[in-house]
Amino acid sequence: MKKILCAVAVVVCLAVVAGAVNVSYAETASQRNAVRAARNYLDLTGFSRQGLIQQLEYEGYSNEDAVYGTDQIGADWKEQAARKAEEYNDLMPFSRQGLIEQLEYEGFTHEEAVYGVDSIGL
Repeated sequence: MKKILCAVAVVVCLAVVAGAVNVSYAETASQRNAVRAARNYLDLTGFSRQGLIQQLEYEGYSNEDAVYGTDQIGADWKEQAARKAEEYNDLMPFSRQGLIEQLEYEGFTHEEAVYGVDSIGL
């Protein structure tokens, strides 16, 4: 019996290491709040992934919770760049290059920034 239990334990450990079994853990209250805060921010305005992490950290979340909250919401960062580009375009005139640089300053990757600017036809 001990040999069977040991064999089962080894198989389970190997499956976990190989990623065949998803080991989950309980989400902490701070993580849940970071997810809620991240969603609330994206309801208000467009954010880059990096910008949202920084905003959550500014609000007092640890880096780990801010990253967790940001990554759990499943945002499409290119679409966020498009949204932010439109917000900026409505606010003030930008050249194409100027808006790309502004979006990159906000934390969007170059690819996301170009996508955002392309989406508004600039």
